[in-house]
Amino acid sequence: MAERVQQPPAKRLCCRPGYSTTCRQGQRSGGTVCGGSGSGQGGSSKTQSPESLLDIAARKVAEKWPFQRVEERFERIPEPVQRRIVYWSFPRSEREICMYSSFNTGGEESASSGESSDETRLPFRRGIALLESGCVDNVLQVGFHLSGTVTEPATSSEPEMVCSVAISFDRCKITSVTCGCGNKDIFYCAHVVALSLYRVRRPEQVKLHLPISETLFQMNRDQLQKFVQYLITVHHTEVLPTAQKLADEILSQNSEINQVHGAPDPTAGASVDDENCWHLDEEQVQEQVKLFLSQGGYHGSGKQLNLLFSKVREMLKMRDSNGARMLTLITEQFMADPRLALWRQQGTTMTDKYRQLWDELGALWMCIVLNPHCKPEQKAAWLRQLKKWNSVDVCPLEDGNHGNELPNLTNALPQGAHGNQDSGARPHRTVFTRAIEACDLHWQDSHLQHIINDDLYTNYCYHDNTENSLFDSRGWPLWHEHVPTACARVDALRSHGYPREALRLAIAIVNTLRRQQQKQLELFRNHKKDLLHKGVTSITNLEGWVGHPLDPIGTLFSTLMETGRGDEDASHGGFLDFSAGPMSSSRHSELHLFPSTRRFLEEGESYLALAVETALMGLGQQRIMPDGLYAQEKVCRNEEHLIAKLQEVDLDDTLVKIFRKQAVFLLEGGPYSGLGELIYRESVPMHTFAKYLFTCLLPHDAELAYKIALRAMRLPVLESTAPSGDMSRPHHIVSVVPNRYPRWFTLSHIESQQCELASTMLTAAKGDARRLETVLESIQKNIHSSSHIFKLAQDAFKIATLMDSLPDITLLKVSLELGLQVMRMTLSTLNWRRREMVRWLVTCATEVGVYALDSIMQSWFTLFTPTEATSIVATTVMSNSTIVRLHLDCHQQENLASSARTLALQCAMKDPQNCALSALTLCEKDHIAFETAYQIVLDAATTGMSYTQLFTIARYMEHRGYPMRAYKLATLAMAHLNLSYNQDTHPAINDVLWACALSHSLGKTELASIIPLVVKSVKCATVLSDILRRCTLTTPGMVALHSRRNSGKLMSLDKAPLRQLLDATIGAYINTTHSRLTHISPRHYSEFIEFLSKARETFLMAHDGHIQFTQFIDNLKQIYKGKKKLMMLVRERFG
Repeated sequence: MAERVQQPPAKRLCCRPGYSTTCRQGQRSGGTVCGGSGSGQGGSSKTQSPESLLDIAARKVAEKWPFQRVEERFERIPEPVQRRIVYWSFPRSEREICMYSSFNTGGEESASSGESSDETRLPFRRGIALLESGCVDNVLQVGFHLSGTVTEPATSSEPEMVCSVAISFDRCKITSVTCGCGNKDIFYCAHVVALSLYRVRRPEQVKLHLPISETLFQMNRDQLQKFVQYLITVHHTEVLPTAQKLADEILSQNSEINQVHGAPDPTAGASVDDENCWHLDEEQVQEQVKLFLSQGGYHGSGKQLNLLFSKVREMLKMRDSNGARMLTLITEQFMADPRLALWRQQGTTMTDKYRQLWDELGALWMCIVLNPHCKPEQKAAWLRQLKKWNSVDVCPLEDGNHGNELPNLTNALPQGAHGNQDSGARPHRTVFTRAIEACDLHWQDSHLQHIINDDLYTNYCYHDNTENSLFDSRGWPLWHEHVPTACARVDALRSHGYPREALRLAIAIVNTLRRQQQKQLELFRNHKKDLLHKGVTSITNLEGWVGHPLDPIGTLFSTLMETGRGDEDASHGGFLDFSAGPMSSSRHSELHLFPSTRRFLEEGESYLALAVETALMGLGQQRIMPDGLYAQEKVCRNEEHLIAKLQEVDLDDTLVKIFRKQAVFLLEGGPYSGLGELIYRESVPMHTFAKYLFTCLLPHDAELAYKIALRAMRLPVLESTAPSGDMSRPHHIVSVVPNRYPRWFTLSHIESQQCELASTMLTAAKGDARRLETVLESIQKNIHSSSHIFKLAQDAFKIATLMDSLPDITLLKVSLELGLQVMRMTLSTLNWRRREMVRWLVTCATEVGVYALDSIMQSWFTLFTPTEATSIVATTVMSNSTIVRLHLDCHQQENLASSARTLALQCAMKDPQNCALSALTLCEKDHIAFETAYQIVLDAATTGMSYTQLFTIARYMEHRGYPMRAYKLATLAMAHLNLSYNQDTHPAINDVLWACALSHSLGKTELASIIPLVVKSVKCATVLSDILRRCTLTTPGMVALHSRRNSGKLMSLDKAPLRQLLDATIGAYINTTHSRLTHISPRHYSEFIEFLSKARETFLMAHDGHIQFTQFIDNLKQIYKGKKKLMMLVRERFG
C-alpha cells in the first residue's frame, strides 16, 4: 500500500443540531480508557460476566450503522452510549488485519512464527514481533481515529526509526491508514499491523476520547480561542500558513467556507453515503500488477500474480467487497498489457504461464458474478464492465488461439432460456464470455433453494420416471443443469464462504451424474446391437468436463475432498435465504457439524469416496479433443493434475469397490464412456487414466485391470480405417467432415502416454505368457510410432533380464518381437537411431538364443539393409563375445558362422559397393565362400564399384597375402580414376602411388601393364613425376613376394614402359605451365618459379632434356612477353 504521511480529509461535516454557544451541561471533555466502566470486552477480563444490554446494542450498531445515521436518528446521544459505539467500531478480529498485511491466508498466518524465515518477514509477523517487543507507544483513540508511534529497532545497517501511524475505521473495518515509514506496497506495513493489534489485544490500555467535534462542542468561545492558539503555537511551522488562510476565509462573508453548515471532523466516523469497506490502496495494486506483467514471468512475477489471485479468493471467502474491487484493478492492468497488441500484430501466442493467469482471471470473474448475495445493480455494473473488456480486439480467447464455434451451452438451463439466444453464432469466445453469460443466471429457482438450504429436502413418494426428474428413486434431490455451469455455482458458493451450501449442491450434482450414468448404460444396452452393427458412435457432450475452462470435475472433487478432510473453514458457513432479501448467517464452529448432509450418501459411503467416484466419472467421460494447442494441452494438464490428486488417496475396501463399479460402467458404457466399445475417432484418448486405473485395480482384480488397459490402448485418430461417427447430443446436431485428419498438437505426448500404459502392462505381465501375448498383440495393433515400440522393446528387455532373477524367456521373446517390428517399420525410412536399434536387436536375439540369431539372419532382407546385415549383424554374430555368451560347441559355432557367411554373400550380391569388403572379411576362413566373394567383387568392378572401394579391397587383398589379386583390383580401380592437372592434393593420389609401387614390386611385366593406365588416368604433373622417380630408384620385382626374380638391372628411361611415363610427365608439365600462366597473379610468381624448377628436374631425366627445357623456356618468353616482371624472374633463374 502507498502509505501517505498526510491524513486524508474528513469524509463528512459535523455540527450539532440546535447548536448554541452555551456548553451542554453534564458533558466532560476528559477521556477514559477503552476498557473502562461498562466495558463488555470479555477478552480483557479474567472473570466472565454477562454482557450488558448497552454493550450488546452498541456492538450491533457499531457493526451495521454509519455513525452519521445514529446522530440523525437521535437528537441527543448520551456520552456512555457514544463511547461504547466508538469502542466497538474498531475491528475485533485479527484475521482481516492479517489478510490485508500479507499474501498468506489467515489460517497460515495463525501458525507458529518460527515455521520459516520467509514467513517471519511478512508484515503481519513483523507487526506481531514489534507489538510483543513493546515497540508500540502513545496509543490514542479519538472517536473513529487511532494513532500511535511504532519504534523500529536499530539494525546493523539501519538506525532506529520512530514511525507515526494513524488509522481510521468504521463499522469494524479499517478504512484508511497512514504511516511515516514511507513504505509502498499493496498491503499494510508492519507498523500499521502493530498498532492495530495493540488496539485488538490490549483495548484496556488505549485511552478513548469522543470525536474531536464533540469535545469542541463542549467549549465556550474563550476555550476555543485558547485551544486554537495553543495548537498553532505547538505546530506553528507546519500549520501557521493554513491557519491564516482559514481565518481569512472565515472572516470573509462571501467565502465558500461560510456557505457550508458545519465543519469537517476526521475523527467523527463515516457518513451515510460512504462505502463501508477495508482500506485498499488502488494505486499500489495497479502499480504492482503492472510491474509483475512487465517482468514477463521472470523474477517470480507469475507466482506473485497467482498470489494476488489467491488474495482475491481469500477476500471473497471473507465476503469482503474488496475482492471484486481488487480483481477489477488487476483486470484493467491485464487488459492494458502492451504485449497483447504486439502478439496480435505478430501473430504469435502468449506463453503458457501467462495464458493460465488469464484463465484464472476469467474463473474469478465467473465466481464474482455468481455471488449469491450480490445486488442486481452491482451485477449490472459488472456486466457492463465485462462487456467493455470483451469488446476489445486484443482480449484473449477462451481456447487460446482459436475461436470456439460450439453452441452456448452455459445457458442451457432448466430455469428458462432467457439467455443470449444468438451467442452460439458468435465466432469467438473470450476469457470473459462465460462470466458474461453467467450474469443471466439466478438463484431464485425454488428447487435450487431447497437443495442449498435444506438438509432434509427429500421426496420419497416421487416417481423417477422422466429424464429430468427432480428426485431420484431414493427420493434424493437432483439438479439438472449444464454440468460445468452447475459446478460453477458450487465454486461460487465455496468462494463466497458458504461451504455447507456448496456441499449440498455438489452432492445433488454428483447424484445426478450417477443417475445419468446408469440411464445411459441402460440406453446403450437396449441399442447395443444396432450401434455395434453400424460401427457408429456419438459424442454426448461436446464440452469435456476435464480440461473445461470452468473445471467442473476439479470443483466437485475439491469440494468433497475438503469436506472429507475437514479442510474447509466453516466459520462462515452461512445459511442462505434468497427469498427474504439480505441473507441471514448462522455460524458453525467447524465443518464436522454437517452430519445431516450425510443423509444423501450411500450407507457406509464417505465424502472422500464420493469425491473419488466423481473424479473417475469425469476422467472416463468420452469427450472430443478441442481445437487449438492451448486447449489440448489444458486437457492433458488437467487430467494429470486430477490423477495426481487421486494418487494421494489411500485405497481401502470401499474405494476398491467404487473402482470396480466405475470400471465396469466405463467398459459397458457405450458412447458415453471413453472406454466403451465404440469411440469417436477424435475422442480424447484414455491412456493416462487407464494406466492409473490399471495400477489401482491390479492387486484386487487383475482381469478387470487388464480389460481396462487393453481397451484404452487404441488410438483411432491414427487409424486409416477408423469408423466414422456423428457428433451429437440431444437437440444439437453438429455436422463435421468425416475422417478428416485432425490437428492434434499434443499427439506426441498422447503417444508417449500410450507407450507408458503398454510398458506398465508389460511390467505387470512378467511371468504370465498368456497376458504377455495379449499385451504384445495390443501393442502391435495400436502403437504406430517406431520410437515408442523400440522403447517398449527396451523396457521389456530390461524387465526380462533383471540382475536379481533368471531371464524371463517369454518376456524376452516379446522384446525381440517388438524389436523385429521396429526393424520392419524403419527399414525404408530415415531414422537417426537406426544403428542403435540394429545393435540392440542383435543383443536381444543373443539373449533369446542361437535360434533367434539364426532366424534374423535367415530373414535379414526384411529387417536390415545389406550394409547393416554385414557390418553389424553378421560381424557381431561371429564375434568371440557372442560365442562365449551363447556357450556354443564347435558344431553350433560352424552352423552359425555358415549362416553369417551366407548372409554376407547375399548382401555382397545385392550391394557390392558397401558390402563386398565385409563379405570378404567374414568369409576369410572358408575358401569357397572367400572365392565366391572375390568373384562378386570382380563382376561388380566394371560397373557397380568406385575406384575408392576397389582400392580399399585391393589393399585388403595385399594385406591378406594376395598381391596378384590386389594388382588385378588396382588396375580395375585405375580404369575408373581421372586426375586432372591441378588435383595435386586429391585423396586418390596415395592409392595411385601404392598401386604403382605394388606393380613395381611384382615385376617389369606388371609395371608395364599399369603405366599406360596411369598415363591415361593421371594428368597431374607432380604425381606423374613422383611415380617416375620411384620407378627409377629400384629394380622391378626385387621385393616381390613370389619366388620369381628379375635380372637386377634398373629400367631405362629411353625404353618402354618408362619412356611413355617420362613423355607423359613432361607433357603434363608443359600443359600445366600454360594453364597456370593463363590466370596467374604477381603474388604467385615465386611459387611458379619453383614449379618450373621441378619441371626442369623431370626434363633433365631425358637424354635431350636440357635442349627440350631450353626450347620450352624460350617459348614461354615469346608467348608471355607481356608479363615482363615474371619473364624477368624466369630469365634470372633459367637464363
